[in-house]
Amino acid sequence: MQGQQFKAEAGMKLFIHRMEEAEVGAQVEFNKVLLIENNGAFTVGAPVVEGAKVIVEVLNNSVRGEKVLVFHKKRRKGYKKLNGHRQNFTQVLVKEIVNA
Repeated sequence: MQGQQFKAEAGMKLFIHRMEEAEVGAQVEFNKVLLIENNGAFTVGAPVVEGAKVIVEVLNNSVRGEKVLVFHKKRRKGYKKLNGHRQNFTQVLVKEIVNA
């Protein structure tokens, strides 16, 4: 999911980095699954598990994260700068995890 790893379970809601092309209500498949646990049996990919995928539904495509303040200062120089940033997220619901 755009360079990040998430632990996903069926029915779980996740905030992932914004997917511009996804529409609300659309089903999206992620097929780069690194590890699957099924009743205590683990399947570890090398590097990914073949045939496994996570199916999610897009709930909201325009969620703004908390504001992160970035403060820079150089001591004894009179220099300080304050900058704020809010990340855009997409909220998804994990429908199912398919293990082939």
